[in-house]
Amino acid sequence: MAVHIPFVTSDDGIQLVAKFYHDSDFVRVPLDRADKFVPRIPSGIKLWLDSCTDGMDDLAKRHKPDRKNPWFDCLNSLPNFQKVASASFHAKPVVAEVKAFVNAILDKCAKSKPALITLPQLPVVGDSSRNKLNKMLAEAAGNWKANSDFRGSLILPLIFKHQQQVNGKTARTPKVALAERCYRDSAADGFWVVDADLKDESGSGTLMNKRFPAVIGLHEELNAKISSNVRIAGPYWGLNLLLWAKGLIDYPAIGIGSGFQYFLSGALHGSPPSARLALPPLRRRAVADSSLEKWLASAVAQLSSSHPAHAEFTSIKSHFALLKANSKEQVAQFYKAWFNSIAAVPTAGRSMALFQDLSAAYALGRALPDLSDSVRRPEALAEPLMFKCL
Repeated sequence: MAVHIPFVTSDDGIQLVAKFYHDSDFVRVPLDRADKFVPRIPSGIKLWLDSCTDGMDDLAKRHKPDRKNPWFDCLNSLPNFQKVASASFHAKPVVAEVKAFVNAILDKCAKSKPALITLPQLPVVGDSSRNKLNKMLAEAAGNWKANSDFRGSLILPLIFKHQQQVNGKTARTPKVALAERCYRDSAADGFWVVDADLKDESGSGTLMNKRFPAVIGLHEELNAKISSNVRIAGPYWGLNLLLWAKGLIDYPAIGIGSGFQYFLSGALHGSPPSARLALPPLRRRAVADSSLEKWLASAVAQLSSSHPAHAEFTSIKSHFALLKANSKEQVAQFYKAWFNSIAAVPTAGRSMALFQDLSAAYALGRALPDLSDSVRRPEALAEPLMFKCL
């Protein structure tokens, strides 16, 4: 089995899991969509069911009377849901009310017979205002596990909302201490970390010098305090693969053709984003529009016919309309092949293999013209990842 964990949030996603990621060890499904997606998980893949309590971060943004929200409908039936989500409750949480909520949501999760359940936690904030509640939620989950028939594993979620919560050891130290406490009290068997504020496809200049080192440092510090064989990070575009190649996590969480940044559960989204196509030789995506077609023609003209990228760019240009119509599938197929190429290398050599892989993408990108995409330089995604591999 492959150690990547696809995050399924849509019909397209579950179809792409069956087509490209059927060798996954686990697949992660949100509780509010369990009835829809769990029966369609390919045989042999174990279920990780997410309790989706991170959406309780800001209930007002998710509960709009004029807009249907399956996430809200799913959790609103549970005892004390809205009370536990309220900021006023966080300062003085009541043990009995927290316990009733936790027991109800974990009982609901257990009905799907998952191998993993995300234990209830609210996202990390900058101060300590949620510490008492998150400790109480963790302890209640541990008690539930001890007294239930569930024989799977609980996963502690550490969801960060802003880079200031991760940047700098001073900011991270109390977060790591709280994670250690919650991990112990919940009798968790693994943890999942994601910086929901981090979009590593942005090409931002801060990625290499600030954002990536901060997340790497966070994982190093967590590993020093928590011993686990189920360490998960992501989804990101490339940082998840970097953390895995460096041996800092056991499982990279991945988007499936889209979704390479994490959004809190229950979010009400607007218009779908523009279709993007993978540019495999550059290890990145770009918006699939007429400007990309022109860029592909320019890149092909600039490259020698013997260069491996020449054939790949030519193929994308020749089949552009078809690929654009099936962009998620094209991206999913590329991403799976990218993962497999690194996974084929023995564990000790993966960080070097990823460095060499990204170095080739960086060198190629440096020789090509600007894209019209928001990330103009072709090598902008490979560069920051490459320099943090070793």
